[in-house]
Amino acid sequence: MAQVYRSGRLYGTGLPARLTPHEVRTRSFDPRRRGVDPDQVREFQARVADDLADLHRQIRSLAEENERLKRALRDWQTMHARECRPANDGHW
Repeated sequence: MAQVYRSGRLYGTGLPARLTPHEVRTRSFDPRRRGVDPDQVREFQARVADDLADLHRQIRSLAEENERLKRALRDWQTMHARECRPANDGHW
């Protein structure tokens, strides 16, 4: 369960933990004789790539849903405008 700060306190979201920008910026790797552990780096990069791929899928899905809702609203407005009579049909 992911822990997220809200009003200075942690609470669980029920979603898997996501990387935060802070975690990405401050991540450190164990030193090796010739630099960092390449396996740790690849593992971290894979996790970042997976999270980004998931976010891009969510964005694409939300954009499609947004377009569907806009079309439905336009269709409803068009239908409603055709069925409505002018507001003032009388003498005044």
